[in-house]
Amino acid sequence: MNSRLAIIDLGTNTFHLLIAEKLGDSFHIAHRDRQAVKIGMGGINKNIIPPDGLDRAIKTLNFFKKKIDSLQITNVFAFGTSALRNATNKDEVLSKIKTETGISISIISGDQEAEFIYHGVCSAVSLGDKKSLIIDIGGGSVEFIIGDEVNIYWKKSIEIGAQRLLELYHKTDPITSTETAELNKYFSHALSPLFEALAMHKPETMVGSSGTFDTLSDIYCLQHSIFKNDDDRETPLSLDGFDMIFQDLIQKDRTERLAIPGMIEMRVDMIVVACCLVRYILDHHLFADIRVSSYSLKEGALVYVSKIVN
Repeated sequence: MNSRLAIIDLGTNTFHLLIAEKLGDSFHIAHRDRQAVKIGMGGINKNIIPPDGLDRAIKTLNFFKKKIDSLQITNVFAFGTSALRNATNKDEVLSKIKTETGISISIISGDQEAEFIYHGVCSAVSLGDKKSLIIDIGGGSVEFIIGDEVNIYWKKSIEIGAQRLLELYHKTDPITSTETAELNKYFSHALSPLFEALAMHKPETMVGSSGTFDTLSDIYCLQHSIFKNDDDRETPLSLDGFDMIFQDLIQKDRTERLAIPGMIEMRVDMIVVACCLVRYILDHHLFADIRVSSYSLKEGALVYVSKIVN
């Protein structure tokens, strides 16, 4: 018997709605939506959800709810990540969301988030039997997973998301060399568990999961006249291509970045610090190549939910 599932990912920067048809043991994605809600903006480093962020969240969730109700979907899995996970006012926020929208929100741990991301990426990209480092850069946290097609060997969620970095370090536009130096100094401490794991497992490929990496791939493809389909599960990017885009991004202000073909407004503010993070990792561990998975957290959550829904 076919059934519809709705997944709502309440990210620190972006809310996603994913609607799928469950067909036996598999599923077909029937609808996607994303909205730049930025619930963490102005409060992420204070561990609160500001009132304006909550208002945007409720407005977006009511918009998603209309779509869900129009399709008579009863199986809804809505979950919050870093901003909600760490918010001291999360009980008040979740209660108001439930009252205003009727949607119950679960908070997932960083460890669970990393596992969902791994399964989402594996649904899109064939990792093979060699180890890869999967990176998902969110607004509040960044998830790192070392794995192959079959196993996770190491995973960690670190609270160094792009909204946090933006508010702490990217205060001048274009970003200054002093600010990038401060970022790198911060990374040298915050990423020590990652580099211990990289030294142990020696992954050869970096796999970027959705978000920032999607936009980098969009820019790269337009620069090289490469055609992309909206439903491609893996999209092109190269290490040299990333480096060229990065060098361009750090020299531009917001208006100039927004004018780059392939750039979208929901990424334009955080993409600089996100790319500084990627650049730092590439500078401190040798990777043979870089790949981009269009699937990430929400698709991994779908894999999980589809197994437990009748």
